[in-house]
Amino acid sequence: MAHARRKFHELHVTKKSQVAEQALVLIQKLYAIEAELRKKTDGTAEQRREYRQQHSQPVMQQLYEWLNQHQLTVPSSSPTAKAINYTLKRWPALSRYLDDGNLPICNNWVENQMRPWALGRKNWLFAGSLRSGQRAANIMTLIQSAKLNRLPTHKATQIEELLPHRWKSNSN
Repeated sequence: MAHARRKFHELHVTKKSQVAEQALVLIQKLYAIEAELRKKTDGTAEQRREYRQQHSQPVMQQLYEWLNQHQLTVPSSSPTAKAINYTLKRWPALSRYLDDGNLPICNNWVENQMRPWALGRKNWLFAGSLRSGQRAANIMTLIQSAKLNRLPTHKATQIEELLPHRWKSNSN
């Protein structure tokens, strides 16, 4: 949903588009419902799904109808039409979170986890060899996994601390 929102936000900021503002109001309602859902419950995926069906589904239906209505009224080559078409083309994916309480409303978190890989991609072309590239990928996987699990990562100068002979025994 964040990408669709961004299209309308950029349009509203750059063109002061009233149509884009209307879309943003509806999208903001969806995010407000998600915020309220997080406050109300840490419940199960099924509880989140039910809450979304009750509260978010009507707003999504309203947004869908709004998009279809305005698609017919704006010039087809306009930036507004491009934002509307972008959203409608991705509608099944954008509305999927309504039917699965495990899915978030947007995937920004996942994209942020992938960003280090995307930023380093060109640099890794010069890893030296295929084998070196595989080693770099293994190290990045370990680092990202540690970060995701809130485990400390260590500088290369502290690697000595991580060697097996330095591990402390858990048994007494």
